[in-house]
Order: sequence, then structure tokens, then C-alpha cells
Amino acid sequence: MKVRAIARYIRVSPRKIRLLMREIKGKKVEEALNLLAFAPQRGAPILRKLINSALANASQYPDIDVDNLFIRHIFADEGPTLKRFRPRAMGRAARIRKRTSHLTVILDER
Repeated sequence: MKVRAIARYIRVSPRKIRLLMREIKGKKVEEALNLLAFAPQRGAPILRKLINSALANASQYPDIDVDNLFIRHIFADEGPTLKRFRPRAMGRAARIRKRTSHLTVILDER
């Protein structure tokens, strides 16, 4: 049985958080949490929190064995971009894009 958790409007670029997701996809939940505990990237604590949320969702079902769960799918979709401007030379302005992500993790039993 599949269990999922979603985090929306997270202030991390989807491109940067996908690098972490690629590392933990297909791994057991315990192993993925250990990898994220020592990852230096800014998105690592966010992903740990998301996986723990999916574990909590799985514990609500009595027929799921939480120890046998692994990460079936994990992906980041692009959320809305906050647009800001920075002054540049000769009266011009440069656009700064502050990107957001919608994160989804789906756990399944092996």
C-alpha cells in the first residue's frame, strides 16, 4: 500500500533539491533518513521532515509494516516564483528569481 506526503511552496529551487532526491530514491526509509542527516545541503532538513511526515501517515494504517517501507517515488515540481529586482549600473535593474518547490514523497512496502 502506498503512502504519500506533500510539502508545498518550499523556498528551495527544484533543481537543487532534485540532486538530493536522486540520492535517496529507492532506498529504505531508515537509510534515506541517515543520508539526509549528514547532507550539507539546505534542502536536507526539509526532505527529512517530509519523509518523517510520510512515516507518520503510514503509521495510521494498521496493515502497513513501517520497518519495510522504502521510497517508491520522490519528486519536486516547480512552484510559483517570487520576482525581485536589484539595481544595476546606469539606472538599469536586474531580475532576481526566488524559486519555490512543491515536494512529494511516496512510500511503499517491499
